[in-house]
Amino acid sequence: MSQGTIQYLVLDRVDPTCNMARYYVLAIEPSLFGNPTLIREWGRIGQPGQRKVELHENQSRAVEALETWLQRKRRRGYLLRAG
Repeated sequence: MSQGTIQYLVLDRVDPTCNMARYYVLAIEPSLFGNPTLIREWGRIGQPGQRKVELHENQSRAVEALETWLQRKRRRGYLLRAG
């Protein structure tokens, strides 16, 4: 992935028996100063959610953090959204 490229993943966790419909977005974006950031956004589908921005010293650390969060969310039952 080159510097300045925006990469994002959208995950969903839906379980009608528990009235659960949640989303989780993981994105790597450059900050205003060019540093890579990992942006995490989550909440109920159809509702505004929460957002957290993590600054990283280089692209590989940001990708590492994204992969760590992706593994955590998959273990909790989130699936990558198709498309």
